[in-house]
Amino acid sequence: MQNGEAMSPDAQDSRGAPGDEESQGAVPSAPPLPQEPPACPRPKLVFHTQLAHGSPTGRIHGFTNVRELYAKIAEVFNISASEILFCTLNSHKVDMQKLLGGQIGLEDFIFAHVRGETKEVEVVKTEDALGLTITDNGAGYAFIKVSS
Repeated sequence: MQNGEAMSPDAQDSRGAPGDEESQGAVPSAPPLPQEPPACPRPKLVFHTQLAHGSPTGRIHGFTNVRELYAKIAEVFNISASEILFCTLNSHKVDMQKLLGGQIGLEDFIFAHVRGETKEVEVVKTEDALGLTITDNGAGYAFIKVSS
């Protein structure tokens, strides 16, 4: 009340600006809400790799698909990504059971098999069936898998 008259809530008090509780002697209400903690950065996943025919071990990270994986491997070994035919996991041998597929485990060691000298081979079919599978390496290069 001011001079015996009721004050509307919209009327300003002469003691300070609205919301200036300290100058009005009012006690602040609830404390401000806590800020959300910053999002945890993704851990950097590092994988070990070698060229299948022998090389020092390289470390790669920061890829999200096979094409980027091949580019990272090529960068580490100073080769062109198009030279990588396929990769195997945990074996330097040409083993189609260990061919790099959709997933890489944290402990997997990646072996890159690169293009060598071109050879012409002759296949003699002695059985009723010959198991050939044409597949691609995920980066645009097709190759033939032979099963015995």
